[in-house]
Amino acid sequence: MENPGDTQMKLVAGPGDYVLEDVPHFTDYLPDLSSYPNPLQDNPAFSVVKQYFVNADDTVTQKIVVHKDGPRGVHFRRAGPRQRVYFESDEVHACIVTCGGLCPGLNTVIREIVCGLYHMYGVRKIVGIDGGYRGFYAKNTITLTPKFVNDIHKRGGTILGTSRGGHEKSKIVDSIQDRGINQVYIIGGDGTQRGASVIFEEIRRRGLKVAVAGIPKTIDNDIPVIDKSFGFDTAVEEAQRAINAAHVEATSIENGIGLVKLMGRYSGFIGMYATLASPEGAGQDLLSESLHSMDQQDASGNKLLQDVGCGSLTG
Repeated sequence: MENPGDTQMKLVAGPGDYVLEDVPHFTDYLPDLSSYPNPLQDNPAFSVVKQYFVNADDTVTQKIVVHKDGPRGVHFRRAGPRQRVYFESDEVHACIVTCGGLCPGLNTVIREIVCGLYHMYGVRKIVGIDGGYRGFYAKNTITLTPKFVNDIHKRGGTILGTSRGGHEKSKIVDSIQDRGINQVYIIGGDGTQRGASVIFEEIRRRGLKVAVAGIPKTIDNDIPVIDKSFGFDTAVEEAQRAINAAHVEATSIENGIGLVKLMGRYSGFIGMYATLASPEGAGQDLLSESLHSMDQQDASGNKLLQDVGCGSLTG
């Protein structure tokens, strides 16, 4: 995926050419915030686990294999629970929003956030934003409880609804501020995370104690460091069904050829896993610009690819 908000990335240099591509944090502009013991320390399900908490200085390297004499390279901040947190449970008012295209597993992610906040951290005020970014200022919120989300993982789509675009930062942050929300969980792809970066910058400009967490959503599996993005396995499974159907058609007639177009934008993981074909998206610069303008973008700010270049071709 493209790095959302590249201009806001914090780079921390260290010995041996160590570089940490850090994420912005609200303590960058509110350095005197009080911290509190993580509620998980008193949770019998977690307190018995040794080294459960992540050290604040733990990082993950971008390249697993490096030469012993080579540079240490780029690292990322390791995710996970810390021993100290910046919100007391009873002061948290969290919201969740889903944006962009649909992806298998969206409701599961929503369910896990709600249940995690409620059961693990004791948070009782959680709402869902209806209809993507525009829902912050155009629609009502949905109260989310463990009972409400109990079986939503069995449904497709997203119970919160979704839309593309709508990154009107002032209206969104006005709504966040007016509702007293101080934790924002944003689930979406490239354009959504770029919007999350813009929202955070507006929050920082206003000096608000609001945490913004971006949860990358893509069936393309094109997120560095992690093995699989949620929804990828389902996408491959469905692609395989289409390929099998095309194969039956192609082998049933003389000189038959099956063409299967798969999604993936600039990556070919779905095509590769499903058909062992070449990665898709190649040859965009060779296609006639008269077919489609190379400068057009969708509502989320992603470049619109030409038809042949945005699908995988198998025979």
